[in-house]
Amino acid sequence: MTPLIKIKRPTSEEVQKYTIEKVDKHYELQEVALNKLFTKTYPKNDDIDDILIKASSLNDFYSTKIFSIFPVAKHIKDLNIDKGLEDGDLSLVSKIASVNINGVNKKFYSFASKYCSHHKPEKFPIYDYYVDTMLKYFQKIDSFYKSKKMDLKNYETFCDVINEFIKFYGLGKFKIKQIDVYLWQLGKAAFPRNYKKKSKQ
Repeated sequence: MTPLIKIKRPTSEEVQKYTIEKVDKHYELQEVALNKLFTKTYPKNDDIDDILIKASSLNDFYSTKIFSIFPVAKHIKDLNIDKGLEDGDLSLVSKIASVNINGVNKKFYSFASKYCSHHKPEKFPIYDYYVDTMLKYFQKIDSFYKSKKMDLKNYETFCDVINEFIKFYGLGKFKIKQIDVYLWQLGKAAFPRNYKKKSKQ
């Protein structure tokens, strides 16, 4: 696909543009609310009520389309994730993502990365469609990731790719969360979800 906008090489100026100038104010307020919920009001994950409130809010704000949130919340509680979050255990994302709902195995990969990230944003980058799209785009242009396979649906690999992206483009002064927002915002502008529909008009 051809991007709808001109995509410039990732630089400090570009990251700042997409994390400061182009961030929607509603998103900023939403993130403030989620950060308060996850880090101050309910920082632990040993009470089903607390987890249910956090998971429901995240599902609603990000439209992650989980239609039955209680089994997900119970699954998170049963995993006893607090020590893993503190230690930055990346395997938590795949564990949280895999949930059995009414006998059907579901995988909520993006949601799981968001849930961990809102507890520990500098240890758990967020995976979503736009971040995936932009990383693949820059890989095609510059081959910044030297390993043979760039499997972004493997969370450990995804984190490795994010770290290599930061190193390759000299973006080490930014926090992981800022890189997340940059890639997400740029992806929305360059490759919106309704891209194909628009291009046919």
